Amino acid sequence: MPKRFVVAASEFTDLPRFPVGFELAEALTAAAGDLHATGSPGDTMNTAVALAVRLLPDAEHAGISEIQRGGRLRSLAWTDETVRFAAEPRQGGHTPHPDWERLWTTPVVRTDDSEAEGGGSVLSGLGLRSTLSLRLRADRRRLTVLTAYARKPQAFGEDATRIGRLFTAHVSLALDSATVREQLTEAMRTRDLIGQATGILMERLDIDAAGAFESLVKASQRENVKLRDLARRIVDANSGTGGRGVTER
Repeated sequence: MPKRFVVAASEFTDLPRFPVGFELAEALTAAAGDLHATGSPGDTMNTAVALAVRLLPDAEHAGISEIQRGGRLRSLAWTDETVRFAAEPRQGGHTPHPDWERLWTTPVVRTDDSEAEGGGSVLSGLGLRSTLSLRLRADRRRLTVLTAYARKPQAFGEDATRIGRLFTAHVSLALDSATVREQLTEAMRTRDLIGQATGILMERLDIDAAGAFESLVKASQRENVKLRDLARRIVDANSGTGGRGVTER
């Protein structure tokens, strides 16, 4: 399950609040630099929700959520507990943002006044009247959404939507870049781990590298364990005393 993050928008005091014109271009450039300086997808989302409150006109809160087909939802980052509570499904598993389903087919969804939608919604109960939801990522199984919230009705007009779409384009690129970096880092770690495990098996079983790797693969399949996890188990066992690993070819 992914980590969850809370961040204060005040961390980005050097950015102009609700920029326009050339100031907007400069603010987006600075925001892109902050986003690409992050070290992981979690850090990128952490930074993005804080920047959203700084950049989007009238935004008071922001959060990022992942929605799976069938309506399952989980919050990934938020600026405060109000947003976390607003994004969590209520009893029965229903999303508090019924319009989010539209984000499978459209990049932006706005709520102009939650109280006008019957007055009994989770948003109106928290005093959140307006939302601007922007799609960050989507595939056939899940989508990732950045949502800005405001306490006044009709807070997010065309300007906020335009800035939001420009901003989320930067967020999406930074998130993809951070994901690739994380995957490459993990791949390097996995390669090194498997190399260590192969060397241990070569010595223990008196076989060559190809035979050791084949033995590792067969044991992984037999025990229904990921190759990486089995390699880690062998390395850990070898560094201790009395551990067990792969003992047959």
